[in-house]
Amino acid sequence: MKLIIAVVQDKDSHRLAQALIEEELRVTKLASTGGFLKSGNTTFLIGVDDEHVNRVLNIIQHNCQSRKRLMLPMGDSADAYPSPPVEVQVGGATVFVLPVERFEQY
Repeated sequence: MKLIIAVVQDKDSHRLAQALIEEELRVTKLASTGGFLKSGNTTFLIGVDDEHVNRVLNIIQHNCQSRKRLMLPMGDSADAYPSPPVEVQVGGATVFVLPVERFEQY
């Protein structure tokens, strides 16, 4: 058994949740916040048997697209001239697949 942890941008979370439910996969959603962009994320916890890991990863990849966004660099507040916006990539998904030693459901 594996635990898949997927950190997804909020814009993609509803679409991903719907796709997982349609595939009859059980999922737990947690609200989270990214440290770099300080924007809203959703963290999905998905427990699956080993043979379903690739199926879940394909669903995540299909439903979580990365996009570009302009950000103002965080500079010293004493700077007289603000820095120009910088284009950064956001979205997509960061996924961890962990082995599960034991699983209990009550």
